[in-house]
Amino acid sequence: MEEQKEKDIETIFLDAKAYIDTRIEYTRLSAVEKGAKIFADLITNGTVIICFMLAFLFGTFTLALFLSDVLGSFTRGFGCVAGIYIILAIIIYLIKDKFMEPGLVNLLIRKYFDKVADKDDDYEDK
Repeated sequence: MEEQKEKDIETIFLDAKAYIDTRIEYTRLSAVEKGAKIFADLITNGTVIICFMLAFLFGTFTLALFLSDVLGSFTRGFGCVAGIYIILAIIIYLIKDKFMEPGLVNLLIRKYFDKVADKDDDYEDK
């Protein structure tokens, strides 16, 4: 009887050790997966942002050159575009605390939780 209890305790100990090792491995793999998702998200979003910035830059030059033709002077054309950007910057500065920052924070939080929910859905499907 004593020998049976010893084997049972030993079995429980080995099962507990295997469970802890499995949980550690699961946590490590989950962290790697989250890190890979974040890294992939940064790369793809960075690429999209760079493409939009280049399109915006070339669009700005196009507008400045068009206004230069219309106004008859490169200085006036590029000055008008600079003035448009100054007005836009002032408007954004005035509304950023009330409208822009809360919207961006909510967007980022929603995006994070959507990714977590997708992971949970994948886990439940298996």
